[in-house]
Amino acid sequence: MKYKVGVLGATGMVGQKFVQLLANHPWFKITTLMASERRVGKKYGDEVDWIVSSDVPKDVRDIEMSPMDPKYCDADIVFSALPSDVAREVEPKFAKEGFVVASNASAYRMEEDVPLVIPEVNPDHLQLIDVQKRNRGWDGFIVTNPNCTTIMLTITLKPLMDLKLKSVRVATMQALSGAGYPGVPSLAIVDNIIPFIKGEEEKVESEPLKILGRLEGGKVIPADLEISASCHRVPVIDGHLEAVWARFDGNVSVEDVIDAFDSLKPLDLPTSPEKVIVVRSEVDRPQPRLDRDTGNGMSVVVGRLKKVKDNEVRYLVLGHNTVRGAAGASILNAELMIKEGYISQA
Repeated sequence: MKYKVGVLGATGMVGQKFVQLLANHPWFKITTLMASERRVGKKYGDEVDWIVSSDVPKDVRDIEMSPMDPKYCDADIVFSALPSDVAREVEPKFAKEGFVVASNASAYRMEEDVPLVIPEVNPDHLQLIDVQKRNRGWDGFIVTNPNCTTIMLTITLKPLMDLKLKSVRVATMQALSGAGYPGVPSLAIVDNIIPFIKGEEEKVESEPLKILGRLEGGKVIPADLEISASCHRVPVIDGHLEAVWARFDGNVSVEDVIDAFDSLKPLDLPTSPEKVIVVRSEVDRPQPRLDRDTGNGMSVVVGRLKKVKDNEVRYLVLGHNTVRGAAGASILNAELMIKEGYISQA
């Protein structure tokens, strides 16, 4: 029997990506789609401005959209694609009523008792679920995935921590879909690069420290790591590309870094890719158009590896920002929670 799932914010870009990825999922069945009041009662297929693939999945076209209220939700798990300000108000209502909320929103990521999880990186942080339920008196709970840019970077940083990683500089080239739909006006981005994304650099500099931190006494002790980020919007539809300079406490070779990347193993879960970090040797890879769908969009692709100092290596990392960086990340989190026994069917 499949787990029943709902989607909060089902008509937005990330909400659509949730619907697309969940439509044929072996463990999940979409039973509730929730959106703003003006859409309530209307059929999803008639109302959504569908842009993530050729057609709305057949099984969800006739689902009537529900209010963002727990009493109208028939689901075991709720995936949240809400904007942060709306999520801060709505998500706790569902958690309080016993729902598992797998959130892509930033509202609760940095709360002490809320897990911020990348399954291959810090699955043990799910232990904060018990702390959260005890602290807040909720029957359910919220688990978050990181910012889309943070995910790509942090997946590569995790194996480098064993090489005594000390500091990181990153310059990002971020796709338009990261801004949602309709997103950035065409006259602002065509023939242009926008060298500012509100709040992005702060997220990239802070979220990895929590993810890479150690769980101790019911709290996360942040990783001892310096991160400096510069974030930019570029005229690419999907796929965030990041240039990373990683500095270590000692001499490190390119071969050491490649071996470390290879050591990060996938999980035995439906959404897991066969390889978490794919290393390309070509001089001109990775590229968004060519590499963003690697591992069904759940792998990150690394290239242009170069030793620039005895203790510093430079590389590029690319990931699909609405799959591995958003909806796919939340779905993988939910799969992990099921495997670890945090979710049971109603």
